[in-house]
Amino acid sequence: MISFAASCLTEYQIGIPALTTVQTMTTMKKAKRELSPKLREELLSGLKARFEKNLSRHQGLEWIKVEARLKANPEKLWTLQEMERTGGEPDVVGQDKKSGEYVFFDCSEQSPAGRTSLCYDREALDSRKEHKPIGSAMEMAGATGIELLTEEQYFELQKLGEFDTKSSSWIATPADVRELGGAIYGDRRYGRVFVGHNGAQSYYAGRGFRGSLRV
Repeated sequence: MISFAASCLTEYQIGIPALTTVQTMTTMKKAKRELSPKLREELLSGLKARFEKNLSRHQGLEWIKVEARLKANPEKLWTLQEMERTGGEPDVVGQDKKSGEYVFFDCSEQSPAGRTSLCYDREALDSRKEHKPIGSAMEMAGATGIELLTEEQYFELQKLGEFDTKSSSWIATPADVRELGGAIYGDRRYGRVFVGHNGAQSYYAGRGFRGSLRV
């Protein structure tokens, strides 16, 4: 049986190549951000199934209201499809009471598999003279239309389950840390959640990034 994420990937790749290079990221920024009717329904069906399977993540929220807001914002659906396609398994984790926006986080058990082996940002990528990765977390996030989780949001996510037990994820780095050449990441080990640091130009097969989207 083909999984929901796999079916989305198969159809999507027919029209637009996977995010594998910085050039492709730039092309995506210019592409029309609209899903086919078939892919839109598959995405909504998959998101609904995940929403209903993980009710503890969004207590008091109703899928019918989330769906209505999604249908009214087709570009957000495109972004959610990108989150899904790259292994993020996005799900609703809350609602902004002031704006009414629903908040989605990447809720995959491990760091999204389609976003690994990336350094932190363009400056870090340009600083590498050799053995460059295929891109950067900040650039891919920007092309996709999401924002990296903040440190606070990462800890909020970890209250909803156990994530990054065998991986790690880049998270939004404070400006003062970045100015000194560093970047931060989060993971869970030994029953605790940690925030660590590396040079922003580093990259690892077991590290991607987690993002958020407001709809």
